[in-house]
Amino acid sequence: MLRLNKTIVVASLTLHLAGAWAQAPKPAPAVPARPSPELGGFVFRAETRLVVLHATVVDKNHHLITNLPQAAFKVYENNVEQNLKVFRREDVPVSVGLVIDNSGSMRDKREKVNAAALAFVKSSHPQDEVFIVNFNDEAFLDQPFTSNQELLQDGIKKIDQRGGTAFYDAVGMSIDELRERAKKDKKVILLITDGEDNASQMTLEKLLRKVQESEAAIFTIGLLNEEERRAARRTRRALIKLAEDTGGDAFFPKDVSEVEEIARKIALDIRSQYILGYSPSNPLEDAGFRPVRVMLVGPGRNYNVRTRTGYYARGAPTGTARLGQSQ
Repeated sequence: MLRLNKTIVVASLTLHLAGAWAQAPKPAPAVPARPSPELGGFVFRAETRLVVLHATVVDKNHHLITNLPQAAFKVYENNVEQNLKVFRREDVPVSVGLVIDNSGSMRDKREKVNAAALAFVKSSHPQDEVFIVNFNDEAFLDQPFTSNQELLQDGIKKIDQRGGTAFYDAVGMSIDELRERAKKDKKVILLITDGEDNASQMTLEKLLRKVQESEAAIFTIGLLNEEERRAARRTRRALIKLAEDTGGDAFFPKDVSEVEEIARKIALDIRSQYILGYSPSNPLEDAGFRPVRVMLVGPGRNYNVRTRTGYYARGAPTGTARLGQSQ
């Protein structure tokens, strides 16, 4: 049974849905949610029926493009074009889960990975809140949400390298932590691992469904051993899928020395996104997955855009539907 270092629940571009439609009441989160007038997250409000996406735009060399006009974006839900009601590019604070592999195979890599995690924190928005989960065959919340860099540094340095790799469970529990305790609307997970999951109770299929129902963009860094080709291929596919479905990105450095620069790149990506909002042309009364696609036209047609691939509408006439998100 997985456990989290004295904290029971660990879990959490990019789209979420929250409203006032009826569903079973949830326990109050440890930290009360607060409204976000800056549309920093994916918020669906019943009175406005607004779906908000975060989108990253890059050129063919993966350089960030941050100066496109609204006319360059077209948004489709179920292949039907939607009318944009919100368009901005803002650097807003986020709630972040750092999920770091602490298995025995990470022993020689962990020092550089720790430096990369700290570089990520220092390059992020100063008002971000971050928690740290270290995992091997179990997951441990070694630092609850904080903006204090000294506390984060201590949490990152907690090392108990042993056992297997349970990153499916660690990510799933981190999603729960974000959902229940995050104070920011925009939510992100950064996962760093060096091997195939071999210890989780949760299957990849269940994790993928959970992340599509969540509010978090997932960025992954895989330090894979290409000598074990079959395991590396399976892990690569899993890490790419987690990133693509949530609007994040996946990286596979050839050497651990590259991780610090990648971490800074991810922090800049998160701070350089566009905010796109629309009211669905089809009322959200039917349950099921709704594919979402963002296309670039005109001055942006030669660039690539990345966001979530869709969301799950839970279909209650007077309830709350939550969005799983995609590219």
